[in-house]
Amino acid sequence: MTQNPRPVQAPLEYRVSAATMGNGGAQVTAAGAAIPVDVTWGGAPDGPGPAELLAAALAARLLRNLSRCGELIDFRYDGAEVDVVARRQDSPPRFVEFTYALRVSTDEPEHRVNLAHTNLRKFGTVFNTLAAVCEVHGTLEAFPRMEHD
Repeated sequence: MTQNPRPVQAPLEYRVSAATMGNGGAQVTAAGAAIPVDVTWGGAPDGPGPAELLAAALAARLLRNLSRCGELIDFRYDGAEVDVVARRQDSPPRFVEFTYALRVSTDEPEHRVNLAHTNLRKFGTVFNTLAAVCEVHGTLEAFPRMEHD
C-alpha cells in the first residue's frame, strides 16, 4: 500500500505597496502597517533603506521560526534578540553575505538548542532564499531563562 503523496500547495503570496511623497520621503505598506523608508540618493537617510529592510526580513524570519520551534518541537524560551549584518559589493552590485547573532533566553539543553538552530536554517523561507544566492551564517547563543516573580 502506498501513501498518498503530500499535496502540493500553491505558492503563498505576500503583497506590499510603496509610494514616494513629493518631499523625497517614501513608505512601504505591508500587512496594514506603514513603514517609512529611505529612497533618497546621496542624502542623509531618513529611515531604513532597502538593504536594511532585507536584513530586517531575515531577522524577523529567524524570530518567527524560533516561535515555530516552540510549537513544533516544544522548544521553551522566554525571549530572543537577533542582530543581522548584510554585506554587499559594488561591482557587480549584489549582497555577498548575511551574518546573524541570535541570543535566546532558555534552559533547554545544548542538543535542543542545536536542533532549534538547525530548524531555523533548514526551514526558513527567507533564510533559504538568501542562502541560494549568497553566504548566510550565524550563531544561536543560549543564556539562562530569567527568574520571574
